[in-house]
Amino acid sequence: MKTQARRKPLNYSYTLKLLISMIIFVAMFAVAIRLGAKNVSLSDIWSAVFQPEQAGGDISIIRELRLPREVGAVLVGAALAVAGAIMQGLTRNPLADPGLLGLTAGANAALAVSFAFIPAIGYFGIMLACFIGAACGVMLVFGIAALRRQNLSPLRMVLAGSAVSALLTAVAEGISLQFKISKNVSMWTSGGLVGTTWGQIQFITPVIAISLIFAFGLSRQLTILSLNEGTAVGLGLKTTQIKLILYVLITLLAGASVALVGNVAFIGLMIPHLVRLFAGTDYRAILPLAAVTGATFMLFADTFGRMINVPFETPVVAIVAMLGLPFFLFIVRKGVRSFS
Repeated sequence: MKTQARRKPLNYSYTLKLLISMIIFVAMFAVAIRLGAKNVSLSDIWSAVFQPEQAGGDISIIRELRLPREVGAVLVGAALAVAGAIMQGLTRNPLADPGLLGLTAGANAALAVSFAFIPAIGYFGIMLACFIGAACGVMLVFGIAALRRQNLSPLRMVLAGSAVSALLTAVAEGISLQFKISKNVSMWTSGGLVGTTWGQIQFITPVIAISLIFAFGLSRQLTILSLNEGTAVGLGLKTTQIKLILYVLITLLAGASVALVGNVAFIGLMIPHLVRLFAGTDYRAILPLAAVTGATFMLFADTFGRMINVPFETPVVAIVAMLGLPFFLFIVRKGVRSFS
């Protein structure tokens, strides 16, 4: 009976919430394209997107600069939000986030190593290095947190993540200084979307899209795992294989995000918590809504960073951290005891 209950279709209320979130997303996407150092008209946006024969002036600015930038923001926001939701479900840890548990720091360290020892590395190589670094980072965190033979508490995970992140960040900075590549590395680790190209989007889009599809497909199993692993085993789930697949998906999502915009923390922490207020505890509802909400939030952060001090830009990582740190402290104060 429990299995059948979990398989029942999502209700009309959730469909309405998802539709509203998508409308807000479309509106935010239009605002992000329109606003900047030079504002453009809605008619130019329409022409740039739906009339390929049109060219010149603001239309070229939209197609070559703003569209790839905002598409990148959408991909990264959706990827980090879903990766954070999966991590929180797997670990039953309200503080789990790719940026707080070593994934993004590991990807940054791998990025620095690649620039130092393989100067001619292409964008595909950078993305591959970020995947490897993210995997190493999360394995280090879980390895340290599991040294004591007890359940992995949220506090121990965060402490291990902080230690590993600090170590890997120091490694990246040390390599950057030793090989005089600080400028190249900082262009990636500053968390900005400036200079995003269609070529980069073509590389990361299949990785993120396929990972999201697999994540949505495993959402029912993730819901059961998030409640109790013993229950999952009793229902016949192959928990080891499912966990392995989900961790691979997290690594791919976080690694692709770092390869595009650098070390952006807190999105994977904030968005799943906000989404649960509307979607409940069923990950069939949480993951799609988190993807849309994360994309919308990233568009907002990028737009706010461009508009706060025109014509200069505030890095999106600073905007996200400014909003995410108070939320993190609130979760630490209110949430850890209920999830431990």
